[in-house]
Amino acid sequence: MAKIVGIRFGSFTKLDNFLTDNLEFKRGNICIVEGDKTEEIGEVVIPPYDPPADSNLSQLKKVLRMATKEDLEKISENTKIEEEIFKKSLQKIRERDLRMKLIKIERALDGSKIVFYFSAEGRVDFRELVKDLAYEFRTRIEMRQVGVRDQARMLQGYGTCGRPLCCACFLHEFAPVSIKMAKLQNLTLNPTKISGVCGRLMCCLRYEYESYKSINKDLPKYGKKVILKDGKKGKVRKVNTIARTVIVELEDGTNVTASADDLSQEKG
Repeated sequence: MAKIVGIRFGSFTKLDNFLTDNLEFKRGNICIVEGDKTEEIGEVVIPPYDPPADSNLSQLKKVLRMATKEDLEKISENTKIEEEIFKKSLQKIRERDLRMKLIKIERALDGSKIVFYFSAEGRVDFRELVKDLAYEFRTRIEMRQVGVRDQARMLQGYGTCGRPLCCACFLHEFAPVSIKMAKLQNLTLNPTKISGVCGRLMCCLRYEYESYKSINKDLPKYGKKVILKDGKKGKVRKVNTIARTVIVELEDGTNVTASADDLSQEKG
C-alpha cells in the first residue's frame, strides 16, 4: 500500500507530500522526486506514514528513488556548476547595468533549465539579459523576482534568538504579522528588536499571539479604574500577561504591583 512521505525541496525549502510504495525512508535521507517537468532533489522531513482514510492521493507526485551514489555525485557536480553560473551571471548583470540583486540560481539536474532568483525595488526589464544568459549557457532560462522575506529564506541565516531562521526550517508560508501582536505581548516597539533579518516584523510574533489574546480577555486593560483587595483605588498602568499581575497607579500617585485576581473593576 502506498504511503505518504513529507519532503522538503527547491530553493524555497518547500515542504510537500509525495507518494512512496516500497521505499523505506528516514528523516534526512536524500531522494529524487517528480518535479513539474524534470526530476528534483529532496530531503525527507517526515518519514513514511499511512494516509488518512479520506485522502485524495491522485494529486500527489511520486518519490522516484533514494538518491544513489551516481545521483549524489551529480548533485555535487551540479552545485559546482551553479557556482560558476552565478559568477558569470553577475558579470552579465553588471554589463547590462541592471538594478537587480541576484540571490540564487537553481539548475535542473539534467541541465534542461536554469532558474534565476533575484530581488529589485521595482520592475526590471531583463529581456536582453535573458538572451545573453540563454546564449551563454545554451539552455532554457527562467527569471523569478522574490520579496525580502523569500530572499531571507533562500539565503538562510540565524535570528536574534541564535537559532536558524524559521522561514528556512519549517514555515511553509508567510502569515501576516502586525505591530499589534508585539504590543499585546508587551514587547519593546524598537524596530531593531522586533524585526527579522529581512527587515520585516519577525514571524515568531505570531506564535504566542493567540495565547496572549486568550489570557488577556479576563485581565484589566491599560487605563481601567480598579479597586485593590485592601479597598484602594487606582488606574492600570501596565499588564504582565504571563505573570497575571498589573501595575496600578493609586490615587496618591504611587505605583503598586498586584495580582489581577485580587482586583475588581470600578463601576462608572
